[in-house]
Amino acid sequence: MTDAPAVGTVIEAGDSTFRGLVLEASGPVLVDFSAAWCAPCRLVEPLLAEIAATYRGRVRVVRVDTDAHPATAAAFGVVSIPTLYVFSSGEVIRTAIGARPKPELVALIEDVLAAR
Repeated sequence: MTDAPAVGTVIEAGDSTFRGLVLEASGPVLVDFSAAWCAPCRLVEPLLAEIAATYRGRVRVVRVDTDAHPATAAAFGVVSIPTLYVFSSGEVIRTAIGARPKPELVALIEDVLAAR
């Protein structure tokens, strides 16, 4: 038996868990491709935690460490971090590259939710 992902938190995903957490998710998923050494990535982390809490139950927020899981990053063409993708039904539907301010990330999520 596996534990369900915590609702309202940023979930760590790896090469073996990405499919289940992101591609097979029933709702939209915001994925942050980042690394611990990346200063702009560290700026985005608290914003993603706030978004995960605000949109809990409506949007899943997932982080992929590109150093630990390069295969997943490569599979989605990640060449710069942070790269944020919004997935729906297993497909990338929105992209934001680089550190973005919270209002821009919220607008990205709201746009996706409005289109559902």
